[in-house]
Amino acid sequence: MKFRIYHLAILLFAGSLTVNAQEREHKIVFQLTTSDTTVYRSLTRQLNNVLVHWPKAKLEVVIYAKGIGFVRKDQSVYEAEIAELKKRGVTLAVCENTMKQQKLTKDQVLNSVIYVPVGIAEIVTKQEEGWSYIKVGI
Repeated sequence: MKFRIYHLAILLFAGSLTVNAQEREHKIVFQLTTSDTTVYRSLTRQLNNVLVHWPKAKLEVVIYAKGIGFVRKDQSVYEAEIAELKKRGVTLAVCENTMKQQKLTKDQVLNSVIYVPVGIAEIVTKQEEGWSYIKVGI
């Protein structure tokens, strides 16, 4: 009898671990700094894949340096994908320092973004808040 109760307790505990892993809040910050359009395509796929696996995940892409081409109106070929990702709750954060350095105005960037003063500081802050970090590309 003790043997059965022991095994039942183990099964209940193991089941609760599985539920907790699925219910955990997932927060991931992605760093995009490349002008490589194949990386942009890969990023949109990766974001969608994560959202299929964890529909409630919080995802933020911090964009600076050469990565700003991903959201420039005159360069982006992923505007539809970006709009769909935004509908699904993905945040695209553009570095204002990069915009100043490249002499860009907000009118030149897709409307679906937010702005952060310093891209690297945004990533550090997210990590300090417990977000996981992913470097996009190579």
